[in-house]
Amino acid sequence: MRVVHVSTNDISGGAARAAYRLHQGLLQLGCDSRMVVAHRWSDDPTVQALVSKPGFIGTWQRRWRGWRIRRDMQPYLTTRPPGLEPFSDDRSRYGYELPRALPACDVVTLHWVAGLLDYGSFFRTVPQRVPVVWRLSDQQPFTGGCHYDEGCGRYTATCGACPQLGSRDDHDLSHRIWLRKRAALAAVPPGHLHIVALNRWMAAEVHRSSLFGHLPVHVIPNGLDTTVFAPYDRAYARAVLGLPQQAKIVLFVAVSVNNRRKGFAQLAAALAGLYDEPDLLLVSIGKHPPTLNIPIAHHPLGTVDEDTRLALAYSAADLFVIPSLQDNMPSTVLEALACGTPVVGFDTGGISELVRPDQTGWLAPVGDVDGLREAIRRALHNDDERLWLGRRCREIALAEYRQEIQAQRYLDLYQQITTTANATVRAG
Repeated sequence: MRVVHVSTNDISGGAARAAYRLHQGLLQLGCDSRMVVAHRWSDDPTVQALVSKPGFIGTWQRRWRGWRIRRDMQPYLTTRPPGLEPFSDDRSRYGYELPRALPACDVVTLHWVAGLLDYGSFFRTVPQRVPVVWRLSDQQPFTGGCHYDEGCGRYTATCGACPQLGSRDDHDLSHRIWLRKRAALAAVPPGHLHIVALNRWMAAEVHRSSLFGHLPVHVIPNGLDTTVFAPYDRAYARAVLGLPQQAKIVLFVAVSVNNRRKGFAQLAAALAGLYDEPDLLLVSIGKHPPTLNIPIAHHPLGTVDEDTRLALAYSAADLFVIPSLQDNMPSTVLEALACGTPVVGFDTGGISELVRPDQTGWLAPVGDVDGLREAIRRALHNDDERLWLGRRCREIALAEYRQEIQAQRYLDLYQQITTTANATVRAG
């Protein structure tokens, strides 16, 4: 089975790392797996960077396409509310370069492809040759540009009047993107585009979508290498990371705390009410360490890209907290479970399926700061319960989220859809 994975990055960012883990898992099963990316950060020879078309014409075409995308977004730069994620166009400066660069294969798997995939050029060419599987890292593939709708729900119709653009115009950029996506998807032969949702929540969102609702949907959770993400001795992990042995450590991980969806403001408010907890320490991981204006000790570890060091951080913590207000299947939660660290989070999206009360952690209603605080307090005050949940976290990670389980499920799906596609071609 020859599989090509398409991703904006290979190992930079949670979505990219999840794609790369699937790629590695398929290689371990003997699959001929390759990645094509816009930005290659690894030295893996099975990962291919999309090389720009040489010469003046290729450079000019990329710049022209990029200029058109920026021009259409320009009117909304002053109207967008603060604290949002990027808003992604359906067009890309690469145009037809991506379809032309794909190696010969039996199936193409799309991952997080914002800024790389051009809907018009891709869906009018690639699915005509081979089936395509799209693993959904977020909602952007079926919205008018947002990566998470924050409850807007306009993707169930035709978008427009987009809150994340600060727009009241029914025919704004989000609506125009939706129209172009619909036109591109109309060119896909029946059965040649399959959607993989990482959990039941995302599968339900796909079924509600006006763009993807008619497509076949398969639920396959992410996986990870549970030999790398595994429990370390807590005292050893704290010594390596320079963390105090006696502390009650709450761990928070996010590339940027400026993204309001990540919920750091809610976490800070919850921690502010725990100022009287003895030896409480917040440990954070991320490119931009948060500013904590409350009387709680804080130890930022900065960016941690190496998996073993990440596993040490999870093992050093008493508790991992993910206060996201909306999320899909955060790699950080999987990593914490595999390291035997219980999780506290809001009852939203895919987090609700990973954080199981009395099994892997504690949940609070979305945005409920008092509920989040009490869940953290309960975890810190019940050592025996927390330790039991930690063992249960590891058991569930081994039983459900090992990389080889995920890879085998994808391989089974590939074989199923390629067999069907080939039968359809012969019948035609």
